[in-house]
Amino acid sequence: MAKNVLGTDLAPCCFQPVTGFYRDGFCRTGAGDAGVHVVCAEMTEEFLSFSKEVGNDLTTPNPDFEFPGLVPGDSWCLCVSRWVEAYQAGVAPPVILEATHISALEFVEREVLEIFAV
Repeated sequence: MAKNVLGTDLAPCCFQPVTGFYRDGFCRTGAGDAGVHVVCAEMTEEFLSFSKEVGNDLTTPNPDFEFPGLVPGDSWCLCVSRWVEAYQAGVAPPVILEATHISALEFVEREVLEIFAV
């Protein structure tokens, strides 16, 4: 079983909509995951606007990928680099630590993630 940033078993992030690189509800990563989708975050209007501005529109539905589009309050597995970028810009969304993969700690300190914990 994969571990989270707390060192316990990784909890699911979201099933409605289904998230994760593998679209199984978990923020797990693997060889094909160039974006390292390991941060389980709760979407905010500020973050969704920021993400769209920097080229990743998470609000527009994409039926080809069975993606309904996200709204504030949805949970989603983010690329760790995007979360760090949002953090540096002052718009990082809240993080669900139990559902954030331990590999996120290779990019951001646990103490920083804990500040944003829900």
